[in-house]
Amino acid sequence: EVQLVQSGGGLVQAGGSLRLSCAASEFRFDGYAITWIRQAPEKDREGVSCIRSSDSSTEYADSVKGRFTISSDSAKNTVYLQMNNLNPEDTAIYYCAISGRCGSINYDLWGQGTQVTVSS
Repeated sequence: EVQLVQSGGGLVQAGGSLRLSCAASEFRFDGYAITWIRQAPEKDREGVSCIRSSDSSTEYADSVKGRFTISSDSAKNTVYLQMNNLNPEDTAIYYCAISGRCGSINYDLWGQGTQVTVSS
């Protein structure tokens, strides 16, 4: 089945780190941009970071710049989001999604989502 399979996440104290994974199943990321998006209760959905499969160039939201790192492993067909120095405002459900370009809101496929909870 064509899908994005997420792993990682969980509960961490403020200042801690987590790594999220997003693996493509039955297809490859070639030609896509892969975005990490988060949704917190009563907040707007936020695009956190994006990586282009074409050249591995990246983009970050100002809220996570310097703390989060997006990367990809083509051999494993997986994209990662390394999150450091987490704070309670990072608490949200995190999704990975693919689209034609970074910044697009028209996503072709979503992962199942994973909860990240940061305690103070």
